[in-house]
Amino acid sequence: MPVKIKRVYEEATKDDGLRVLVDRIWPRGVSKEDAKVDEWPKEVGPSKELRQWFDHDAERYDEFKEKYKKELNSNDKQKEALEQLKQWTKKHDKELTLVFAAKDVKHNQAAVLKEILDHQ
Repeated sequence: MPVKIKRVYEEATKDDGLRVLVDRIWPRGVSKEDAKVDEWPKEVGPSKELRQWFDHDAERYDEFKEKYKKELNSNDKQKEALEQLKQWTKKHDKELTLVFAAKDVKHNQAAVLKEILDHQ
């Protein structure tokens, strides 16, 4: 079963499995109780600079994806956070949902991370 992705604003369900927030900053307008997040490895999110450059522009997604993957493999804290995410994915047999705040469900860091985790 592949890893799932879901907006943090959507209702949590039992099918979500382990819910992991993959944003570096807490999403606006949602309480920690309502988010029902099990883990929050902040460092797995893209850097502030990359996030601001991307600005959720779908036309920049392919370049964002390349830059983000490069960032995940070159920054020690991000690399550690990604390794932790991979461990949770294996431990929970891919019963894991990456939650995020972006409105665009196809062009965001969770989609990139899902791709990485599905192919490990």
